[in-house]
Amino acid sequence: MEFMSGETASFIQAALNIMATLFVFVVGLGVLAVIVIFILDVTQTKHAIRRNYPVVGHFRYFFEHLGEFFRQYFFAMDREELPFNRAQRSWVYRAAKNIDNTVGFGSTRDLRPTGTVLFVNCPYPTLGEDAVPTQAITIGPYCRKPHTTDSLFNISGMSYGAISKPAVLALSRGARMAGCWLNTGEGGLAPWHLDGGCDLVIQIGTAKNGVRDLAGNLNDDKLRETAAHAQVRMYEIKLSQGAKPGKGGILPGGKVTEEIAGIRGIPPGSDAISPNRHPDINSNSDLLDMIRRIREVTGKPVGFKAVIGAYGWLDGLFGEINARGIESAPDFITVDSADGGTGAAPMPLIDDVGLPLRESLPLLVDKLNEYGLRERVKVIASGKLITPADVAWALCLGADFINSARGFMFSLGCIQALQCNKNTCPTGITTHDKRLQKGLDPKHKAVRVASYARNIVYEVGIIAHSCGVREPRQLSRMHARVVTDNGLSIPLNELHPNITVLKNRTPAETS
Repeated sequence: MEFMSGETASFIQAALNIMATLFVFVVGLGVLAVIVIFILDVTQTKHAIRRNYPVVGHFRYFFEHLGEFFRQYFFAMDREELPFNRAQRSWVYRAAKNIDNTVGFGSTRDLRPTGTVLFVNCPYPTLGEDAVPTQAITIGPYCRKPHTTDSLFNISGMSYGAISKPAVLALSRGARMAGCWLNTGEGGLAPWHLDGGCDLVIQIGTAKNGVRDLAGNLNDDKLRETAAHAQVRMYEIKLSQGAKPGKGGILPGGKVTEEIAGIRGIPPGSDAISPNRHPDINSNSDLLDMIRRIREVTGKPVGFKAVIGAYGWLDGLFGEINARGIESAPDFITVDSADGGTGAAPMPLIDDVGLPLRESLPLLVDKLNEYGLRERVKVIASGKLITPADVAWALCLGADFINSARGFMFSLGCIQALQCNKNTCPTGITTHDKRLQKGLDPKHKAVRVASYARNIVYEVGIIAHSCGVREPRQLSRMHARVVTDNGLSIPLNELHPNITVLKNRTPAETS
């Protein structure tokens, strides 16, 4: 065996010397950094932990950040995490990938807690050959261009700006494949909404983005421009949304690019904060006037989205509709739950304001029945409805359609990183960082969006057939029970008795 040459040995020795020098240099820099951080920590007065425990106190913030991810993947049980637990997310992921969604051995769901919903199976379930497709419903019979659709599960409002271009493209294309509609959100109609060829609902938020003049007022010419697109089927006036009732949309300035500013009609680069209500809608009369104006200008169905809070408001609104005439009614009402989602909202609103859907949905349906408006006004339920059981429950309570935003975000690959209010979404859904967006392929994700929507409808049908009805919209309150405080369940129709229509009311009695 030959020994290495003198030149080779010298080279190796020189390399080792350089590495040793670099190591000493790096260690020296590290020591210097620790000394600097130590001095900064003990001299600053803003943070008690850092002042009392210099250097190591910084780990507290690091571990606090890591805790979000460790809880989700290592410590939280399948059914205990919020806002959506692992079992819910896993169902959506499998449905979106169109892979086997069956489970074995037994359910991990605890059926004992108060409020648990149980569907009542029929001794003679509906046979497959007796099942029928979901019935089509016409929205806006008094419009020049009513919308008839058999779509059951649809994509709720997510603005371009709040979510990225690839996300909007995937949702638009997936919605067309599934035959459902896509709500634009309050950010206005973007080219990417039109790209996929799906049915669209244009949401008009309090800032009237996309249909406004420079002063922020509703512009009829802009309305006509949007209505000229055959894909645009309906318009939704957003009065409030579940995660932030009483607060307008919030889009951080970092997300307001030149393109987004042009679509919305606002200055680029600055925070886009919508008014907390429509300045020109201050009463039920104003609301009905606005609905009539948009319907007349566009010729298409118009409704509104709201979180139900003040009970008396519905009595006043429906009373005025009956006084004006049934044609003056909104073509649909989207009722949003207090536990709905958003890109950014103040914590007091997202946690503590508004009624959850389990209370507001039956309240709305019953009030429509009470005033004889149930057939005229279609009901869309929105807010944390992402699984077949959620959708079937809403249908039992009287919803005609269900909208979901976060369910479709999961179908795009959302991992519930809770960074929607930042520009750092790791999956590329709620960021305009091109580096992060590249992970979201619209062509591939569109298929997942469509699969998720189809599988929801299919499995809601399984529940409906087990209950003995032929299609999902035939589900009623008698088909589900809810667990009460004593551990026993009662039927939904006992918890929320159907309201008899009050006929022959005079305008004075209904106002």
